[in-house]
Amino acid sequence: MNKSNITLGLAITALLIALIFIGTYAIQVPMPFSQGGLIHAGDLVFFTVCLLFRPKRSSIAGAFGMGLFDLLSPYAIWAPFTFVIRLVMGFAISSVAGQGDKISRNLLALLVGLPILIGGYYVAEAILYGNWIAPVKSITGNFSQWLIGAAGSIPLSRILYNIPALKNMR
Repeated sequence: MNKSNITLGLAITALLIALIFIGTYAIQVPMPFSQGGLIHAGDLVFFTVCLLFRPKRSSIAGAFGMGLFDLLSPYAIWAPFTFVIRLVMGFAISSVAGQGDKISRNLLALLVGLPILIGGYYVAEAILYGNWIAPVKSITGNFSQWLIGAAGSIPLSRILYNIPALKNMR
């Protein structure tokens, strides 16, 4: 790979990180039934990136974009957990989706990410609060967060899939 391709790849990944961060920061609704959880547009952006881009790029973008949000917000204690959870999630979703526009495959890919999201944040919350029972309360919130992001990302990724400029960036 030549230097210009590496530079272009880094620039695209940086833009995706910024989009995910902005999506997480700009629109957020606190969930009253979980401990500090949010429903935010970052999941919509992250899932769309995972469905359109290769695993390495989408996992890095999700981990850094959402991890950076946590780090710069009142949720800084969650940043290391978010980084790892979103890294694994991004890789899994993108690997299954295969940068395709098939609804069934994209839905399957997002379903693969669901236990990573719920399980990852369950363990993180149990570690942070020292209690393995209390995180059960957050499962509904995490599922709601996933559902909203998944419901929006499938049609959005289908629209964006056919844009020629995006095909060259994957």
